[in-house]
Amino acid sequence: MEKDNKTTGKVVGIVSNLVMVEVDGPVAQNEICFISLGNESLMAEVIKVVGKVAYVQVFESTRGLKTGSKVEFQGHLLEVTLGPGILSRNYDGLQNDLDKMEGIFLKRGEYTDPLNREKKWAFKPIAKVGDEVQAGDWLGEVNENDQPHKIMVPFKMKGSFKIKEIVPEGEYIVDHNIAVVEDEDGAETRLTMVQKWPVKLAVGSYKEKPRPFKLLETGVRCMDTLNPITEGGTGFIPGPFGTGKTVLQHAISKQAEADIVIIAACGERANEVVEVFTEFPELEDPRTGKKLIERTIIIANTSNMPVAAREASVYTAMTIGEYYRAMGLKVLLMADSTSRWAQALREMSNRLEELPGPDAFPMDLSAVISNFYSRAGFVYLNNGSTGSITFIGTVSPAGGNLKEPVTESTRKAARCFYGLSQARADSKRYPAIDPIDSYSKYLEYPEVQENLARNVGDSWLNEVNKAKDVLLRGKEAMEQINILGDDGVPIGFHETFWKSELIDFVILQQDAFDKIDSSTPMKRQQYMLSKVLDVVDSSFAFNHFEDVSSFFKEVINEFKQMNYSEFDSDNFKQHEEALEKLLKTQAN
Repeated sequence: MEKDNKTTGKVVGIVSNLVMVEVDGPVAQNEICFISLGNESLMAEVIKVVGKVAYVQVFESTRGLKTGSKVEFQGHLLEVTLGPGILSRNYDGLQNDLDKMEGIFLKRGEYTDPLNREKKWAFKPIAKVGDEVQAGDWLGEVNENDQPHKIMVPFKMKGSFKIKEIVPEGEYIVDHNIAVVEDEDGAETRLTMVQKWPVKLAVGSYKEKPRPFKLLETGVRCMDTLNPITEGGTGFIPGPFGTGKTVLQHAISKQAEADIVIIAACGERANEVVEVFTEFPELEDPRTGKKLIERTIIIANTSNMPVAAREASVYTAMTIGEYYRAMGLKVLLMADSTSRWAQALREMSNRLEELPGPDAFPMDLSAVISNFYSRAGFVYLNNGSTGSITFIGTVSPAGGNLKEPVTESTRKAARCFYGLSQARADSKRYPAIDPIDSYSKYLEYPEVQENLARNVGDSWLNEVNKAKDVLLRGKEAMEQINILGDDGVPIGFHETFWKSELIDFVILQQDAFDKIDSSTPMKRQQYMLSKVLDVVDSSFAFNHFEDVSSFFKEVINEFKQMNYSEFDSDNFKQHEEALEKLLKTQAN
């Protein structure tokens, strides 16, 4: 709640975006304040309090700021505004609507309303007078880009309430009083379609949060087949520059089974963020046939923006995700790149002169990352519905070093590891996910195994493990061939290598520019993996190592033509028949 008498202060020290403020009253951690600079007010957040001095990180450039400047504290934490009209919007890390900004360059001290306060929404009540409700319960819904946007009891309200009044079905602006609720003491509260929530606090308006158990189909074979992620799961994609992190995120965003997609460009370079702005409005949504941007929210903070805004962007994105999860929707949250967020934490930690950890990152970096990742998940709501946030972040380790602190800390928090390989990217094997180093810990969960067996097949897990084993043995065979030469090893080594190449070319590699091959349903993935493993298990007769490569190249070509054909179509079956004939010619 906001304080009646706001605390004020004056600037007594400035270190770039870190400003020291001498206060005349109480202030709280993460409280928001505004610093006066001429006709401008600069927004800042309290990150440390020592005695009567508050250390605040400013979300704008502090150029021209002097000691003695007046500061006014707002009595509330850094918050987001939640309500109808968030979808299709382009926000910065503070939830300013970038489309409402004027000019080419963002002006310092300019803040815009994230919602359209004048638009009328067709409201349909769900609850009725006399119902008992609590925080997060649904009062009604409006149609937001064909999504059922639930209007909820604000998350901040504690205890149980009885609905005293609720408006009938009709069109209302977001600030219209749509309900009146009464607490146990008879105190009334008027509710609108808008509510606010602090971004650093997790929204806990749900009944239960079990371990994720449902497979989330992304359409990307090297993920779904070998190392699947679950609905409500967490994963991360580390890799050197140029290995395809952003492109892979775009593919997952377009194809994954999600109702809402949130892209948090938390500090990537401006040109990559521009691609998101220009491409997403043009991409066709395979789920609805409309534009993908209609169910997408973009939070943009490029690397040339202040570090404080970069840090806020990931929390803003997660809080908006939790809001839509509380509506019973599947949310996919993609962050690119969390390394920039960690670097922002490092900069502020250094300016605070805190004891540095490895590579000068904060000592509590691992805890901060873990706390953030823990906000994702699959939940059961109070009314029995389910919602989820599946979070996948990218990491850009300096020099491609996967042992650096951000990657190591994220590895402890995320359950799926999709490591991108520079060697695979250089050889144009995309997606460049390393099949041997990558893993999914969800495959260890009994409930996930049961769900896979029920929906994909009892033999699926064994086939996945067999494929990974073939890939590993193929890598070992290749190393022997490289050391001893083609004619220095038995023909069996060449056969082992080419069987691993078969899995690589047919299952792992995928053509993002082909209409059919760009996304593969789970049923088709299961069929193709079984087909490939049948070839791997077959015995062939070869007289020379050159015969091995020429034969398997033909086999791979037939399989790839199957990948490019509609599943079970005449063209697909023709290539399947051609493949069977080819296999018989070399059978032992």
